[in-house]
Amino acid sequence: MIDATAVQAVNTMTARWARAAVADQGTVFAATGVWPLLALLAGGAGGPARQELEDALGVGADRATALGGELLRALDGMAGVDGATGLWTRQDLPIRSEWEAALPPGVRGALTGDTEHDRKELDAWAARCTRGAIAEMPVPLSPATQLVLAGALTVRTAWLQPFQPGWLMPGSGPWQGRSLAGLTRFTDDLDGVLRVVPDTPAGPLTLSGIAGGNGLDVHLVLGAEEAPGGEVLEAGIGAVAGRYAGWPGSALPPGAAGPGVEVMEVESWDPTPRVTLTTPQFTVAARHDLLRRAELFGLRTAQDTARGHFPGISPAALALSSGEQSMTASFSAEGFWAAAVTAFSMAPGSAPPRQKAMLISVRYDRPFAFLAVHRATGLVLTAGWVTEPEAGADTMW
Repeated sequence: MIDATAVQAVNTMTARWARAAVADQGTVFAATGVWPLLALLAGGAGGPARQELEDALGVGADRATALGGELLRALDGMAGVDGATGLWTRQDLPIRSEWEAALPPGVRGALTGDTEHDRKELDAWAARCTRGAIAEMPVPLSPATQLVLAGALTVRTAWLQPFQPGWLMPGSGPWQGRSLAGLTRFTDDLDGVLRVVPDTPAGPLTLSGIAGGNGLDVHLVLGAEEAPGGEVLEAGIGAVAGRYAGWPGSALPPGAAGPGVEVMEVESWDPTPRVTLTTPQFTVAARHDLLRRAELFGLRTAQDTARGHFPGISPAALALSSGEQSMTASFSAEGFWAAAVTAFSMAPGSAPPRQKAMLISVRYDRPFAFLAVHRATGLVLTAGWVTEPEAGADTMW
Protein backbone atom coordinates (compact mmCIF):
# COMPACT_ATOMS: atom_id res chain seq x y z
CA MET A 1 0.00 0.00 0.00
CA ILE A 2 1.23 3.50 -0.83
CA ASP A 3 1.80 5.87 2.06
CA ALA A 4 -1.03 8.44 2.21
CA THR A 5 1.54 11.24 2.47
CA ALA A 6 3.01 10.27 -0.90
CA VAL A 7 -0.45 10.07 -2.50
CA GLN A 8 -1.33 13.55 -1.26
CA ALA A 9 2.04 14.98 -2.33
CA VAL A 10 1.84 13.51 -5.85
CA ASN A 11 -1.79 14.58 -6.32
CA THR A 12 -0.92 18.10 -5.13
CA MET A 13 1.87 18.30 -7.72
CA THR A 14 -0.55 16.97 -10.35
CA ALA A 15 -3.06 19.72 -9.54
CA ARG A 16 -0.41 22.46 -9.66
CA TRP A 17 0.94 21.12 -12.93
CA ALA A 18 -2.58 20.96 -14.39
CA ARG A 19 -3.13 24.68 -13.99
CA ALA A 20 0.26 25.43 -15.59
CA ALA A 21 0.23 22.86 -18.42
CA VAL A 22 -3.27 23.05 -19.89
CA ALA A 23 -3.75 25.75 -22.53
CA ASP A 24 -5.46 25.76 -25.92
CA GLN A 25 -3.93 22.46 -27.03
CA GLY A 26 -4.50 18.99 -25.65
CA THR A 27 -1.92 17.60 -23.27
CA VAL A 28 -1.18 14.70 -20.97
CA PHE A 29 1.27 14.38 -18.09
CA ALA A 30 2.14 12.19 -15.12
CA ALA A 31 3.37 13.74 -11.89
CA THR A 32 3.59 10.15 -10.68
CA GLY A 33 6.51 9.77 -13.07
CA VAL A 34 8.24 12.96 -11.88
CA TRP A 35 7.74 13.03 -8.11
CA PRO A 36 9.80 9.91 -7.25
CA LEU A 37 12.74 11.13 -9.35
CA LEU A 38 12.62 14.56 -7.71
CA ALA A 39 12.53 12.79 -4.35
CA LEU A 40 15.70 10.88 -5.23
CA LEU A 41 17.38 14.09 -6.38
CA ALA A 42 16.34 15.84 -3.17
CA GLY A 43 18.01 13.13 -1.11
CA GLY A 44 21.32 13.94 -2.77
CA ALA A 45 20.92 17.72 -2.96
CA GLY A 46 22.43 20.33 -0.68
CA GLY A 47 22.04 24.03 0.06
CA PRO A 48 19.28 26.10 -1.58
CA ALA A 49 18.64 23.40 -4.23
CA ARG A 50 17.64 20.97 -1.47
CA GLN A 51 15.22 23.48 0.06
CA GLU A 52 13.60 24.22 -3.29
CA LEU A 53 13.09 20.53 -3.96
CA GLU A 54 11.59 20.02 -0.50
CA ASP A 55 9.15 22.87 -1.13
CA ALA A 56 8.08 21.36 -4.46
CA LEU A 57 7.77 17.84 -3.04
CA GLY A 58 5.79 18.90 -0.01
CA VAL A 59 7.91 16.82 2.40
CA GLY A 60 11.44 16.91 3.79
CA ALA A 61 14.20 15.56 1.56
CA ASP A 62 15.11 12.58 3.74
CA ARG A 63 11.51 11.43 4.03
CA ALA A 64 10.88 12.19 0.35
CA THR A 65 13.72 9.88 -0.67
CA ALA A 66 12.25 7.02 1.37
CA LEU A 67 8.74 7.72 0.08
CA GLY A 68 10.02 7.96 -3.50
CA GLY A 69 11.60 4.51 -3.27
CA GLU A 70 8.43 3.08 -1.73
CA LEU A 71 6.31 4.69 -4.44
CA LEU A 72 8.46 3.24 -7.22
CA ARG A 73 8.12 -0.23 -5.72
CA ALA A 74 4.38 0.21 -5.19
CA LEU A 75 3.78 1.38 -8.76
CA ASP A 76 5.58 -1.64 -10.16
CA GLY A 77 3.40 -3.87 -7.96
CA MET A 78 0.06 -2.40 -9.07
CA ALA A 79 -2.10 -4.36 -11.48
CA GLY A 80 -2.07 -2.58 -14.82
CA VAL A 81 0.91 -0.39 -13.93
CA ASP A 82 4.53 -0.96 -14.83
CA GLY A 83 7.32 1.25 -13.54
CA ALA A 84 11.04 1.24 -14.28
CA THR A 85 13.98 3.35 -13.13
CA GLY A 86 17.32 3.83 -14.87
CA LEU A 87 20.57 5.50 -13.85
CA TRP A 88 23.45 5.99 -16.29
CA THR A 89 26.73 7.60 -15.25
CA ARG A 90 30.17 8.26 -16.71
CA GLN A 91 32.59 5.60 -15.54
CA ASP A 92 34.86 8.20 -13.98
CA LEU A 93 32.02 9.80 -11.97
CA PRO A 94 32.02 8.58 -8.35
CA ILE A 95 28.53 7.88 -6.96
CA ARG A 96 27.93 7.77 -3.22
CA SER A 97 26.85 4.28 -2.25
CA GLU A 98 24.30 5.50 0.32
CA TRP A 99 22.44 7.45 -2.37
CA GLU A 100 22.56 4.62 -4.89
CA ALA A 101 21.13 2.31 -2.21
CA ALA A 102 17.86 4.24 -2.39
CA LEU A 103 17.42 3.21 -6.04
CA PRO A 104 15.79 -0.05 -7.12
CA PRO A 105 18.46 -2.75 -7.57
CA GLY A 106 20.12 -3.36 -10.91
CA VAL A 107 19.23 -0.06 -12.56
CA ARG A 108 22.68 1.42 -13.18
CA GLY A 109 24.25 1.64 -16.61
CA ALA A 110 27.24 3.45 -18.12
CA LEU A 111 27.64 6.54 -20.28
CA THR A 112 30.59 6.17 -22.62
CA GLY A 113 30.82 9.78 -23.82
CA ASP A 114 30.08 8.58 -27.36
CA THR A 115 26.85 10.53 -27.87
CA GLU A 116 25.53 8.38 -30.71
CA HIS A 117 26.15 5.14 -28.84
CA ASP A 118 24.69 6.45 -25.59
CA ARG A 119 21.65 7.83 -27.41
CA LYS A 120 20.87 4.42 -28.90
CA GLU A 121 21.18 2.75 -25.49
CA LEU A 122 18.88 5.21 -23.75
CA ASP A 123 16.33 5.24 -26.57
CA ALA A 124 16.22 1.44 -26.53
CA TRP A 125 15.54 1.52 -22.78
CA ALA A 126 12.67 3.98 -23.21
CA ALA A 127 11.10 1.94 -26.00
CA ARG A 128 11.51 -1.34 -24.14
CA CYS A 129 9.98 -0.02 -20.91
CA THR A 130 6.97 1.51 -22.67
CA ARG A 131 6.36 -1.28 -25.21
CA GLY A 132 7.35 1.03 -28.04
CA ALA A 133 5.02 3.91 -27.12
CA ILE A 134 7.92 6.26 -26.30
CA ALA A 135 10.68 5.70 -28.84
CA GLU A 136 13.19 8.26 -27.54
CA MET A 137 14.58 9.16 -24.15
CA PRO A 138 13.44 12.78 -23.61
CA VAL A 139 16.85 14.15 -22.68
CA PRO A 140 19.63 15.80 -24.71
CA LEU A 141 23.05 14.16 -24.55
CA SER A 142 26.51 15.59 -25.09
CA PRO A 143 30.05 14.47 -24.29
CA ALA A 144 29.74 16.59 -21.12
CA THR A 145 26.74 14.64 -19.78
CA GLN A 146 27.80 13.02 -16.51
CA LEU A 147 24.58 11.40 -15.28
CA VAL A 148 21.08 10.55 -16.50
CA LEU A 149 18.30 9.56 -14.11
CA ALA A 150 15.10 8.33 -15.78
CA GLY A 151 11.78 6.74 -14.98
CA ALA A 152 9.26 4.96 -17.21
CA LEU A 153 5.59 4.44 -16.40
CA THR A 154 2.85 2.59 -18.25
CA VAL A 155 -0.81 2.42 -17.24
CA ARG A 156 -3.39 0.15 -18.85
CA THR A 157 -6.88 -1.07 -18.05
CA ALA A 158 -9.77 -2.77 -19.86
CA TRP A 159 -13.28 -1.50 -19.13
CA LEU A 160 -15.57 -3.72 -17.10
CA GLN A 161 -18.28 -2.63 -19.53
CA PRO A 162 -16.95 -1.74 -23.00
CA PHE A 163 -18.31 1.10 -25.08
CA GLN A 164 -20.08 0.74 -28.40
CA PRO A 165 -18.16 2.48 -31.21
CA GLY A 166 -20.25 4.85 -33.28
CA TRP A 167 -20.53 8.28 -34.79
CA LEU A 168 -20.58 11.63 -32.97
CA MET A 169 -21.20 15.06 -34.51
CA PRO A 170 -21.50 17.86 -31.94
CA GLY A 171 -24.18 20.45 -32.65
CA SER A 172 -22.38 23.29 -30.92
CA GLY A 173 -19.05 24.28 -29.39
CA PRO A 174 -15.52 24.08 -30.86
CA TRP A 175 -16.19 20.62 -32.34
CA GLN A 176 -19.47 21.65 -33.99
CA GLY A 177 -20.11 19.90 -37.28
CA ARG A 178 -17.07 17.62 -37.01
CA SER A 179 -17.44 13.89 -37.51
CA LEU A 180 -15.86 12.21 -34.48
CA ALA A 181 -15.21 8.59 -33.55
CA GLY A 182 -17.88 8.37 -30.88
CA LEU A 183 -18.15 5.89 -28.03
CA THR A 184 -21.47 5.22 -26.26
CA ARG A 185 -22.45 3.16 -23.25
CA PHE A 186 -25.81 2.60 -21.53
CA THR A 187 -26.02 1.69 -17.86
CA ASP A 188 -28.56 1.65 -15.02
CA ASP A 189 -25.79 2.41 -12.51
CA LEU A 190 -26.71 6.08 -12.32
CA ASP A 191 -24.58 6.89 -9.31
CA GLY A 192 -21.55 4.84 -10.32
CA VAL A 193 -21.03 6.57 -13.64
CA LEU A 194 -22.22 10.12 -13.00
CA ARG A 195 -21.76 12.89 -10.45
CA VAL A 196 -22.43 16.59 -10.87
CA VAL A 197 -20.46 18.95 -8.62
CA PRO A 198 -22.17 22.36 -8.77
CA ASP A 199 -19.64 24.45 -6.87
CA THR A 200 -15.87 24.24 -7.39
CA PRO A 201 -13.20 26.91 -7.95
CA ALA A 202 -13.67 26.25 -11.68
CA GLY A 203 -17.47 26.38 -11.53
CA PRO A 204 -19.80 23.39 -12.03
CA LEU A 205 -18.29 20.08 -13.12
CA THR A 206 -19.65 16.84 -14.49
CA LEU A 207 -17.68 13.70 -13.64
CA SER A 208 -18.02 10.25 -15.18
CA GLY A 209 -16.09 7.39 -13.64
CA ILE A 210 -15.31 4.47 -15.95
CA ALA A 211 -14.19 1.40 -14.05
CA GLY A 212 -11.39 -0.83 -15.29
CA GLY A 213 -11.13 -4.47 -14.38
CA ASN A 214 -7.78 -4.24 -12.58
CA GLY A 215 -8.42 -1.62 -9.91
CA LEU A 216 -7.87 1.42 -12.15
CA ASP A 217 -10.53 3.99 -13.04
CA VAL A 218 -10.58 6.76 -15.63
CA HIS A 219 -12.62 9.85 -14.77
CA LEU A 220 -13.85 12.22 -17.46
CA VAL A 221 -14.38 15.80 -16.29
CA LEU A 222 -16.44 18.43 -18.15
CA GLY A 223 -16.70 22.05 -17.04
CA ALA A 224 -18.75 25.01 -18.19
CA GLU A 225 -18.03 26.15 -21.74
CA GLU A 226 -16.19 29.29 -20.64
CA ALA A 227 -14.13 27.63 -17.88
CA PRO A 228 -10.34 27.52 -18.54
CA GLY A 229 -9.09 23.98 -19.09
CA GLY A 230 -6.32 24.17 -16.50
CA GLU A 231 -8.80 25.21 -13.82
CA VAL A 232 -11.24 22.47 -14.81
CA LEU A 233 -8.55 19.80 -14.57
CA GLU A 234 -7.20 21.15 -11.28
CA ALA A 235 -10.68 21.27 -9.74
CA GLY A 236 -11.47 17.84 -11.20
CA ILE A 237 -8.63 16.33 -9.17
CA GLY A 238 -10.19 17.70 -6.00
CA ALA A 239 -13.67 16.60 -7.07
CA VAL A 240 -12.55 13.03 -7.75
CA ALA A 241 -11.01 13.00 -4.27
CA GLY A 242 -14.39 14.05 -2.79
CA ARG A 243 -13.25 17.52 -1.78
CA TYR A 244 -16.45 19.17 -3.09
CA ALA A 245 -20.06 18.23 -2.44
CA GLY A 246 -21.98 16.92 -5.42
CA TRP A 247 -25.10 15.15 -6.63
CA PRO A 248 -25.14 11.51 -7.79
CA GLY A 249 -26.95 10.69 -10.99
CA SER A 250 -30.07 9.38 -9.22
CA ALA A 251 -30.56 12.71 -7.40
CA LEU A 252 -30.37 15.03 -10.42
CA PRO A 253 -33.41 17.20 -11.25
CA PRO A 254 -35.10 17.16 -14.67
CA GLY A 255 -33.64 19.34 -17.39
CA ALA A 256 -30.09 20.63 -17.77
CA ALA A 257 -28.56 19.27 -14.57
CA GLY A 258 -24.86 20.02 -15.16
CA PRO A 259 -22.30 20.57 -17.92
CA GLY A 260 -23.19 18.19 -20.75
CA VAL A 261 -25.99 16.55 -18.68
CA GLU A 262 -29.68 16.43 -19.62
CA VAL A 263 -32.26 14.58 -17.49
CA MET A 264 -35.40 13.73 -19.45
CA GLU A 265 -38.44 11.50 -19.42
CA VAL A 266 -38.81 9.20 -22.41
CA GLU A 267 -41.08 6.39 -23.51
CA SER A 268 -39.53 2.99 -22.96
CA TRP A 269 -40.40 -0.68 -22.65
CA ASP A 270 -38.36 -0.72 -19.44
CA PRO A 271 -39.09 1.80 -16.65
CA THR A 272 -35.59 1.44 -15.15
CA PRO A 273 -33.77 4.81 -15.08
CA ARG A 274 -30.69 4.77 -17.30
CA VAL A 275 -27.65 6.82 -18.25
CA THR A 276 -26.32 7.11 -21.76
CA LEU A 277 -22.69 8.22 -21.75
CA THR A 278 -21.20 9.50 -25.01
CA THR A 279 -17.59 10.54 -25.50
CA PRO A 280 -15.16 10.66 -28.41
CA GLN A 281 -12.27 8.27 -28.73
CA PHE A 282 -8.98 10.07 -28.26
CA THR A 283 -5.20 9.83 -28.27
CA VAL A 284 -3.15 12.63 -26.71
CA ALA A 285 0.63 13.04 -26.78
CA ALA A 286 2.86 15.70 -25.24
CA ARG A 287 6.45 16.50 -24.35
CA HIS A 288 7.19 18.72 -21.35
CA ASP A 289 10.35 20.68 -20.60
CA LEU A 290 10.27 20.57 -16.81
CA LEU A 291 12.91 23.28 -16.50
CA ARG A 292 10.55 25.78 -18.14
CA ARG A 293 8.47 25.43 -14.97
CA ALA A 294 11.44 25.20 -12.65
CA GLU A 295 9.62 26.75 -9.66
CA LEU A 296 6.84 24.17 -9.87
CA PHE A 297 9.34 21.31 -9.63
CA GLY A 298 11.90 22.99 -7.34
CA LEU A 299 14.62 23.05 -9.98
CA ARG A 300 15.64 26.71 -10.29
CA THR A 301 18.85 26.73 -8.26
CA ALA A 302 19.85 23.21 -9.35
CA GLN A 303 20.52 24.55 -12.87
CA ASP A 304 23.20 27.01 -11.76
CA THR A 305 26.49 25.66 -13.17
CA ALA A 306 28.59 28.01 -11.05
CA ARG A 307 28.66 25.35 -8.34
CA GLY A 308 27.55 21.79 -7.58
CA HIS A 309 24.17 21.09 -5.98
CA PHE A 310 24.15 17.35 -5.31
CA PRO A 311 26.90 16.50 -2.82
CA GLY A 312 24.88 13.54 -1.60
CA ILE A 313 24.98 11.96 -5.07
CA SER A 314 28.65 12.49 -5.89
CA PRO A 315 31.67 14.33 -4.52
CA ALA A 316 32.04 15.78 -8.02
CA ALA A 317 30.22 19.07 -8.65
CA LEU A 318 26.97 18.41 -10.55
CA ALA A 319 24.28 20.77 -11.90
CA LEU A 320 21.04 19.92 -13.63
CA SER A 321 21.26 20.40 -17.40
CA SER A 322 17.86 19.08 -18.53
CA GLY A 323 14.60 17.58 -17.31
CA GLU A 324 11.82 16.42 -19.64
CA GLN A 325 8.82 14.12 -19.85
CA SER A 326 7.35 12.48 -22.96
CA MET A 327 3.90 10.94 -22.69
CA THR A 328 1.03 9.49 -24.67
CA ALA A 329 -2.44 8.28 -23.66
CA SER A 330 -5.30 6.59 -25.53
CA PHE A 331 -8.98 6.08 -24.65
CA SER A 332 -10.88 3.52 -26.73
CA ALA A 333 -14.00 1.36 -26.68
CA GLU A 334 -12.13 -1.40 -24.86
CA GLY A 335 -9.96 0.49 -22.37
CA PHE A 336 -7.28 3.05 -21.56
CA TRP A 337 -3.52 2.95 -22.14
CA ALA A 338 -0.82 5.48 -21.27
CA ALA A 339 2.97 5.60 -21.23
CA ALA A 340 5.44 8.18 -19.93
CA VAL A 341 9.21 8.53 -19.75
CA THR A 342 10.75 11.21 -17.52
CA ALA A 343 14.48 11.95 -17.54
CA PHE A 344 16.93 14.31 -15.87
CA SER A 345 20.53 14.83 -16.96
CA MET A 346 23.43 16.43 -15.16
CA ALA A 347 26.55 18.12 -16.38
CA PRO A 348 29.55 19.33 -14.40
CA GLY A 349 28.68 22.18 -12.03
CA SER A 350 29.81 25.10 -13.28
CA ALA A 351 -41.48 -5.65 -24.52
CA PRO A 352 -44.32 -4.97 -22.01
CA PRO A 353 -46.53 -1.88 -22.64
CA ARG A 354 -44.53 1.28 -23.30
CA GLN A 355 -44.22 3.54 -20.26
CA LYS A 356 -42.30 6.53 -18.99
CA ALA A 357 -38.67 6.14 -17.89
CA MET A 358 -35.94 8.54 -16.82
CA LEU A 359 -33.01 8.84 -19.20
CA ILE A 360 -29.91 10.87 -18.35
CA SER A 361 -27.83 11.90 -21.35
CA VAL A 362 -24.17 12.72 -20.64
CA ARG A 363 -22.18 14.03 -23.58
CA TYR A 364 -18.51 14.94 -23.70
CA ASP A 365 -18.74 16.77 -27.02
CA ARG A 366 -16.35 19.66 -26.33
CA PRO A 367 -12.88 19.85 -24.71
CA PHE A 368 -12.70 17.94 -21.43
CA ALA A 369 -10.26 16.58 -18.86
CA PHE A 370 -9.40 13.03 -17.88
CA LEU A 371 -7.71 11.39 -14.90
CA ALA A 372 -6.47 7.82 -14.53
CA VAL A 373 -6.68 6.92 -10.83
CA HIS A 374 -5.65 3.96 -8.70
CA ARG A 375 -8.98 3.08 -7.09
CA ALA A 376 -7.74 1.79 -3.74
CA THR A 377 -5.45 4.71 -2.90
CA GLY A 378 -6.78 7.63 -4.96
CA LEU A 379 -3.35 8.17 -6.53
CA VAL A 380 -3.66 10.09 -9.81
CA LEU A 381 -1.48 8.17 -12.27
CA THR A 382 -1.99 10.35 -15.34
CA ALA A 383 -3.96 13.50 -16.19
CA GLY A 384 -4.76 15.29 -19.39
CA TRP A 385 -6.91 17.62 -21.48
CA VAL A 386 -8.56 16.61 -24.78
CA THR A 387 -8.92 19.17 -27.56
CA GLU A 388 -8.46 16.99 -30.66
CA PRO A 389 -10.52 13.77 -30.49
CA GLU A 390 -10.15 11.12 -33.16
CA ALA A 391 -11.99 11.69 -36.41
CA GLY A 392 -14.92 9.50 -37.38
CA ALA A 393 -16.60 8.59 -40.63
CA ASP A 394 -18.05 11.29 -42.85
CA THR A 395 -21.55 9.94 -42.20
CA MET A 396 -23.10 7.43 -39.84
CA TRP A 397 -23.75 4.98 -42.71
